[in-house]
Amino acid sequence: MSTRVVTLLLAGLAVSGLATVPAFAQGTMAPNTVMVGGAAMYPSKNIIENAVNSKDHTTLVAAVKAAGLVETLEGKGPFTVFAPTNEAFAKLPAGTVDTLLKPENKATLVKILTYHVVSGDYTAADLMKMVKAGGGKATLKTVEGDPLTVSENGMKLFISGEKSGVAEVTISNVNQSNGVIHVINTVLLPN
Repeated sequence: MSTRVVTLLLAGLAVSGLATVPAFAQGTMAPNTVMVGGAAMYPSKNIIENAVNSKDHTTLVAAVKAAGLVETLEGKGPFTVFAPTNEAFAKLPAGTVDTLLKPENKATLVKILTYHVVSGDYTAADLMKMVKAGGGKATLKTVEGDPLTVSENGMKLFISGEKSGVAEVTISNVNQSNGVIHVINTVLLPN
């Protein structure tokens, strides 16, 4: 059978609804799948299942494990996570990450990590609407308890911590089965 005949048959079946071509056969990823750190982030997986595959988030994953937050972030949620990259952690003063990963500093590590998590599922569009409704800024209460401030400039989202600088959302709307991740370029620090 010629390639043209097979193509026409498949096209006819697809139009009639009798057959679909799997996404892998089409050379595309599932809808809403985003690439982060060289890995596909599947909306059907939870925050931890996806984050462990990102080459850009190995420091964050190590910190989440050291803080004992894996089970929490695998939970039902929903959560919005502002996920700092390895480069964001590298901006901290030398030795900070190593110090935070020590067992005796677990409480401080938990405080910093939970400051990057908000209860609820907030997409970039949701955050933009909140900023617009707030006259240019929106405040989100973190799981840690202290607020984050969201702003926008030129259709880019920025997240400000109380004690830290401003992080830009570099990749937004990384959908998870239990929430959404927004990749940021700076570690946020609470009071």
